Amino acid sequence: MRILQATPADAQALAEVHVRSWQAAYRGLVPQDHLDGLDPAARRPGWERWLAGTAWPRQGTLVAEADGRVIGFAGVLPARDDDADGATVAEVAAIYLTPESWGRGIGRALMDAALATLTEAGYREAVLWVLDANVRARRFYEAAGWHDDGVTKDDGSRGFVLTEVRYRRSLA
Repeated sequence: MRILQATPADAQALAEVHVRSWQAAYRGLVPQDHLDGLDPAARRPGWERWLAGTAWPRQGTLVAEADGRVIGFAGVLPARDDDADGATVAEVAAIYLTPESWGRGIGRALMDAALATLTEAGYREAVLWVLDANVRARRFYEAAGWHDDGVTKDDGSRGFVLTEVRYRRSLA
């Protein structure tokens, strides 16, 4: 397995990992009809735009590859929260793996690489948002030194409400 910076050529693979991971990780937490309707082809253009417009290392995506194929990714950018200084606080906006890659240390390696990149880019702290009911992800983040900082938000952008909890950690 190797971890490297994503390029626009990775857009389709990222869309596929994103959809497969959502469909497995959020089963029972998100309406099933939403999960069933996720389509990598519909997500590809968004990935192409994102990857073409990133400003590495302050914003971008890392991919984990095994046997020549993308099996996971982590996206980072300046924190978007109103109470965070995007010059010093970064956000891990996404970290997803193919379901068959879970529990093999790949997520930990990908997170470590993302945090090292953010530290090298000059950020001092990082935040991320996690679905409040996603116990598996919350355990993963807590084991990696993240903590719930007490901030929550409701996201209704998909036609149903998801309650998210913000996690934070120092990059020192």
